[in-house]
Amino acid sequence: MSPIPLSLYIHIPWCIQKCPYCDFNSHKVQGELPEQQYIQALIRDLKTELPYIWGRCLESIFIGGGTPSLLSADAMAQLFSTLRSMLPLRPEMEITLEANPSTFEQQRFKQYREIGINRLSIGIQSFQPQQLKILGRIHNAQEALQAVEIAKQAGFDNINLDLMFGLPEQTQQQALADLQQAIACEPTHLSWYQLTIEPNTLFHYQPPTLPNDDTIAGTQEVGIQHLEQSGYQQYEVSAYAKASHQCKHNRNYWEFGDYVAIGAGAHGKITNQQGGKIERYFKYKHPKQYMNACQQGKPRCKTEQLNTEDLPFEFMLNALRLKQGVPLRLFTERTGLDKQIIEAQRQLAINKGLLINNDKQLQATSLGWQFLNELIPLFLP
Repeated sequence: MSPIPLSLYIHIPWCIQKCPYCDFNSHKVQGELPEQQYIQALIRDLKTELPYIWGRCLESIFIGGGTPSLLSADAMAQLFSTLRSMLPLRPEMEITLEANPSTFEQQRFKQYREIGINRLSIGIQSFQPQQLKILGRIHNAQEALQAVEIAKQAGFDNINLDLMFGLPEQTQQQALADLQQAIACEPTHLSWYQLTIEPNTLFHYQPPTLPNDDTIAGTQEVGIQHLEQSGYQQYEVSAYAKASHQCKHNRNYWEFGDYVAIGAGAHGKITNQQGGKIERYFKYKHPKQYMNACQQGKPRCKTEQLNTEDLPFEFMLNALRLKQGVPLRLFTERTGLDKQIIEAQRQLAINKGLLINNDKQLQATSLGWQFLNELIPLFLP
């Protein structure tokens, strides 16, 4: 049995301002950013996690937020210097940093690249002034285009652009114009996804007028054609990549790998490879509370063990998001359960035409891919 891959997620919880659609753990910067205090908290946090991952190598690192690019290059260099002293980092491993166009500085991003960060994920969301205003974004279209150019000049040759469609009052023509503009930037990866209204967001309490379902479906159908014609293959629900540029970090989530997580509000998943038990854990969400907890050596606020009966659904919830699915053997390798446990549900899904009839692969049919919300619940306990 192959060892379960391990990734590291680092959360930076601050933004210049909170966007009305965002349900991530992000907090508007108030005054000076306490970056030195936060870097020390991250280091203390990681030290508490090391006993759970002794002897294991990282496959990838993802620095998310919030807006991680608010951190200075010096602070990031300090963090990575300590990471390298605590964990073996392979020279060519994928290390992603999320950034917003408004935080791009050529010198800073050149320094990020020199530190070893080799993949940027730039949150553009739209190029239309009206849409950017509605979404609470603080950059404009020109800044977004400049950000991509600055990233390339800084030495980044692996760049993702985040783009949304189905935005308030957005026409299909506008959505596709955004997509064409993003494609013209020639990123190696595009995250193109529909805006959804999440609980505990401003849009949830003050819902905007969204395009109707037919407009959204038509936009998605034509958009996927444009992406394919431009050399971007869809490999996950909202992820499109040029050849050899799928996001390794996110694939590890979808393939039910392990991930150690540090930072305010971060949550991780670790498998005890001797006992086979799978744990999820959560860190304190508010930055001040988190930093205080780290100082006391107890950054976790909650730890829970996944129940055996819940594992099939948990696994499928991730794995079936991949368009090509996963090998059936991966179910046993990642959950520790015999594949016979899911045989009845698998056969039911096959009979409904939602899952391909293949004894070696778990993969949605074209119908199942359209109706994942009907396929995945078949594996509920």
